[in-house]
Amino acid sequence: MRDIALSLSLAALSFIMTAIWGGPLLRILRHYKIGKIIRVEEPGHHGVKMGTPTMGGVMFILPVLLLSGLLNAVALIGVTTGGVGRSILLPMAVMVAFAILGAVDDWEGIHGKRKGDGMRARTKFMFQAALALVIAYILKYVFDAPDLYLPGFFFEIEIGWLYVPIAAFIIIAESNAVNFTDGLDGLAGLIAATAIAAFGGIALIQEQVYLARFCFILVGALFGFLWFNVHPAELFMGDTGSLSLGAVLAVVALMTGQWPMLLVIGIIPLSEMLSVVIQIAYFRWTGGKRFFKMAPIHLHFELLGWSETQVVQRFWLIGLMSALIGIGLSQV
Repeated sequence: MRDIALSLSLAALSFIMTAIWGGPLLRILRHYKIGKIIRVEEPGHHGVKMGTPTMGGVMFILPVLLLSGLLNAVALIGVTTGGVGRSILLPMAVMVAFAILGAVDDWEGIHGKRKGDGMRARTKFMFQAALALVIAYILKYVFDAPDLYLPGFFFEIEIGWLYVPIAAFIIIAESNAVNFTDGLDGLAGLIAATAIAAFGGIALIQEQVYLARFCFILVGALFGFLWFNVHPAELFMGDTGSLSLGAVLAVVALMTGQWPMLLVIGIIPLSEMLSVVIQIAYFRWTGGKRFFKMAPIHLHFELLGWSETQVVQRFWLIGLMSALIGIGLSQV
């Protein structure tokens, strides 16, 4: 019970820290004209978002790094026996690495040579793949993360060397999935916070205390970010936030061994990514026809007549119910 109370208290502290420094960050982003560029093909009413500050992922990333680092400072330098606090080093490093990649992509899209487009998809994928393979190797051979747990099996399922390519694929897929989800005010933040809270709960049940604390610190920071990101958004997280969130979510899931639950807990990002894959494949197979009115799928529902807030709230309700189901399945 004490671990649960501390984790929730840390979430509240993280929320306060993020909300306090959100205002100054907004002024900095506006001063340097780091504003969102809206695609021409997006629904017409999205045009009002043109120029809204982006790269807002910095708003929740810095408090998470600061608070997690301070909280675990003693364990991180190896003073405590077993160095249990070291378990958060990897998700912290993953957050930084993918945030830097996302920031470069955001900057390219705002002030770079590829203004409006950002980094080339192939280049970004190569960096994601390289990072993901290194992370997967560390998970397997340095941190000795559990290979796999499945509902109904009360033991770890060993998958050997296959773990590395599978884990790398999960990290890349989840990073891009959350990136696709980031298209409406508050959507990616709410969905990611819910999923990370769910895996934080699983980590608590597994007594991975430091990992659980990291998760709840991140959830609190995301709530602080959402204070500024809910409709009408004052800033967007950009790829700086979405790529790092997706990668961290994948790593946390892999560290618990319950990564198959991403199919349930992460049902919204999964659906967003699959909608893009289906749309592209169908377009090519039919010579120009579209399966959805627009992809990712949240834009499809907007074009069906749902308001932006209706899409966000209904997707979040689905995500919340899926998270509860996923936690339950992980304990079967």
